[in-house]
Amino acid sequence: MNMSASQLLVFGIIIITLILFVWNKWRYDIVAVSALLVLTVAGFVPADQAFKGLGHPAVVTVASVLIISRALINSGLVDSLSRKLVRTGGSRPWKQVAILTGIVALCSGFMNNIGALSLFMPVGIWMSRKSGYSPSIMLMPLAFGSLLGGLLTLIGTPPNIIIAAYRAETAAAAPFGMFDFLPVGGIIAICGVLFISLIGWRLTPPRVKQDSPEELFKTGVYITEVIVDEKCKFSGQTLYNLFSAVKDAADIILVAMIRDKKFIEMPPMHKVLKNEDVLLIESDSESLQALLDITCLKLAADTDWKREGNEITEKQLTLIEAIVAPESILTGKTPIELSLRAGWGINIIAVARQGQKLKQQLGKIRFAIGDILLVQGNNETLPSNLNELGCFPLAHRGLRIGQPRKIWTAFLIFAIALAAAAFKLLPAGPALAGGAVFMVVFGLIKPGEIYKSIDMPVIILLGALIPIGGALENVGGPELIAGWLLGISHQAPVAVIIAVFMCAVILLSNIINNAAAAVFAAPVAISIADNLGVCADPFLMAAGIAASCAFLTPIGHQSNIMVMAPGGYRFGDYWRMGLPLTILVIGCAVPAILWIWPLR
Repeated sequence: MNMSASQLLVFGIIIITLILFVWNKWRYDIVAVSALLVLTVAGFVPADQAFKGLGHPAVVTVASVLIISRALINSGLVDSLSRKLVRTGGSRPWKQVAILTGIVALCSGFMNNIGALSLFMPVGIWMSRKSGYSPSIMLMPLAFGSLLGGLLTLIGTPPNIIIAAYRAETAAAAPFGMFDFLPVGGIIAICGVLFISLIGWRLTPPRVKQDSPEELFKTGVYITEVIVDEKCKFSGQTLYNLFSAVKDAADIILVAMIRDKKFIEMPPMHKVLKNEDVLLIESDSESLQALLDITCLKLAADTDWKREGNEITEKQLTLIEAIVAPESILTGKTPIELSLRAGWGINIIAVARQGQKLKQQLGKIRFAIGDILLVQGNNETLPSNLNELGCFPLAHRGLRIGQPRKIWTAFLIFAIALAAAAFKLLPAGPALAGGAVFMVVFGLIKPGEIYKSIDMPVIILLGALIPIGGALENVGGPELIAGWLLGISHQAPVAVIIAVFMCAVILLSNIINNAAAAVFAAPVAISIADNLGVCADPFLMAAGIAASCAFLTPIGHQSNIMVMAPGGYRFGDYWRMGLPLTILVIGCAVPAILWIWPLR
């Protein structure tokens, strides 16, 4: 099939865009906007239409869902559900996997996938360590469960919202309703959760060394800085005297000393301590606390005092272990660059990364997704500050999130918004936007949190890709791709064509953002249906499901990236459970789609 010059140019720009997505040197929203500008300059996107994608119903709906998700988390609704249900998990791994994966899948059908996963990751780590097995057995099932849950409803995942919008715009039909995805998505989710619970978790490698119940939520060994000041009773004494005093209470290793800005590795134990000496020590959190209590050493970054009027009062400080989530503003930055102490009131006490000991000064460590941080701050402001930084707590005391007294308020607002969309009293976009507004009015989300809860890179990505998809349609790109796929299928039965189409979209979704995969797949689905002379609904449904099933790589979805470091997974670990799960999804989806969504 010959391609015109316009098609070659548009396909070339899109292929380069996909390569840049995979390369991941620049963030995907920047890449998408750059591609949009190139297509606009080239004349394939009208200049007055270039940024209309930001007002597209799918974009508004995705933003509303993200706001509502944050409000539900703040209310304590999901947290309350989790704490009640995890008690039934028992001690057997498959039961715990089944309970938690099922809960995550259910929650992901009605809120952001990442939000649901972030709430249940600490529970999964706690349950696995309490039972004495590796957290890696639990975390990948939770990530995959969050993806499966997104298949249940219109708002479960951005691909469903995009597919519904394309049905209205291109297939000359009403958009899919709130629960139109449930029959097929429910079958797939149930089969997927059963597979993960009974077989899948056994395919995950135990990458992380398991901790005993007594070491609950110890995330590893840390390199910590402590300072000798005038209050330390060991000032003027030797290092040997200091460490002899704590040898029975703490497991401490001296890594280095900093004196007068000079770094001294493995200083001799007969060296005499002076005021302002900084010691780099290797310890866990309990040993660190014992050292501080016995010796009166201070954390190097710690000034425990603040001035209130004319009085000096001690802060109420607390220690929390937290994980750096995807899209956290910490990623790629150091504590010094972010002014965490001065600007946020947070001390970074220690850092652990995928079981590796970071033997460098804390102020110079560049944070990465999945880093485990031991942080200190005021117990009243620390949780909200961590949330704004894009971190969530791993310690059990951090599991009580939100204000339980507002649970019913959040539930009623959300239920009314869902009902308005489900019974078609309002389109999904306005109904959910209204729900988001009422969440703000009733104090379930602060005005300052609104824009922080919206994943702006995803919003910009969608706003840019929608006109890019329009440019592809204008040059006949979907028809061309549909012809190629039909040629590969060799006039096979429709079931085979759907399966081949799903395989192509799944492969795409495993290397680029799932919303981007849906934008490119939706017009192709309609073109295939037009070529076959059948209804487009089965192919649109297949596109939505396939775009949400990124089980083969860690880069396919943020949920997969989030569990990579805490679970100690390697890039090649995901396909072990992901490949059979993908085959199961296709095997369940094709007959279910053809049964529920007839071709004529």
